[in-house]
Amino acid sequence: MEKNEQVHLDRSIDLFSALALVIGTVIGSGIFFKQASVLSYSHSTTMALLAWFLGGVLTLTSGLTIAEIGSQMPQTGGLYIYMHNLYGKVWGFLSGWMQITVYGPAVIAALGSYLAILLQAFFGFPASYTPFIGVLSVILISGFNFLSNRYGSALQIVTTLCKLIPIAAIIVFGLLFGDQNAVGQVLAERSSSVAGNFGVAILATLFAYDGWILIANMGGEIKNPQKILPLAIVLGLSAVLVVYVLVSYSIFKTMPADMIARYGENATPHFAEMAFGKIGGKILNIGIIISIVGCMNGKVMTIPRIMYAMAKNNELPFSKQLAYLNKKMHTPMVSISVIAIIASGMVLTVDADRLTEICIFTIYCFYVMTFFGIFKLRKTTPSSKRPFSTPLYPLTPIVAILGAAFVLVSELFSDLSGVVISLVIVLCGLPIYYYKNRV
Repeated sequence: MEKNEQVHLDRSIDLFSALALVIGTVIGSGIFFKQASVLSYSHSTTMALLAWFLGGVLTLTSGLTIAEIGSQMPQTGGLYIYMHNLYGKVWGFLSGWMQITVYGPAVIAALGSYLAILLQAFFGFPASYTPFIGVLSVILISGFNFLSNRYGSALQIVTTLCKLIPIAAIIVFGLLFGDQNAVGQVLAERSSSVAGNFGVAILATLFAYDGWILIANMGGEIKNPQKILPLAIVLGLSAVLVVYVLVSYSIFKTMPADMIARYGENATPHFAEMAFGKIGGKILNIGIIISIVGCMNGKVMTIPRIMYAMAKNNELPFSKQLAYLNKKMHTPMVSISVIAIIASGMVLTVDADRLTEICIFTIYCFYVMTFFGIFKLRKTTPSSKRPFSTPLYPLTPIVAILGAAFVLVSELFSDLSGVVISLVIVLCGLPIYYYKNRV
């Protein structure tokens, strides 16, 4: 499979581009839109900061575990390839099916919806236009990714650099001029289930940290993927963890906790206006808009590669069409289009926050299985043949597994209906698998 990919896909992604993809696909809307929900679940700024930190630690241990696995399987397809090689064709197919029908389109749709909210507020469009702005955003960014991955990588680098401007502005202003107590503020209204809600708070941070594994989908297009892939994951996630804690601390130091909870999704845009005035707030919000555009670009750039990889293995209906690569641009145009259509339908029919909840549960079902795979690989692959070894093994993968299990249990208790819906969609892939693999 790898040899065939080298003929068709361009290996043009270097370390800087890969690092931009990791940071760019992680830092998007979550850090700006999830502040209020994390705080509301945590009940205090101290516990909210702890939730952001623990969410980052769980994500980093996950990334370190996947980095070792990914360095040994550097093909296009990421999680789909890992599940396929570790557990066989059925599990590989289901993990890929989940990503192209639930997780991937849901993430893109949620980002499109959040982007539409910002654009509607920024330009003063009627609120009724918001869903259509979201769909248009998905279509335009998907169309841009019809071009060579060199263009997508360039946009990812530019937007990643641009998104550092609002992040730096928030951090600097909060640290230097904030007059609130970032630690110790408590919400006026508290729920009786503090411990349970703190678990949900960590869960809410994981949407903001999500997307780090998508760089693995580009394995067949990365230069020297055995070295660059794990390095990009580790460096990128470490940087994101520090940034998220600092942004949260700065916002808590500038705005009273009750005000953050009251403004909800608009807390960070309101922070921008409070800190820098109307004009400065507008400029800062432009930076946040660019941040979400970059995050969407990263998702649109990587997720269709899963559909392409599955189609190359003839595992999907219309595989010949879905595996089509543009002869000039070497991009999977049909797969990109299909993902865009599914995501657009979700933008028009499902609430953005609901989408983020559904996609987190489905992806973590397969994360936990993949994390266990590192123990399987350790038994068969000597250290001399491992391009990357997870630090603090076996503690790191054990923490990753416990974190993933925590996510799954939390979702079962907090959103059983969403869990059932997402699992039904995933299991619907079985008839397709057996149809395509019938004797």
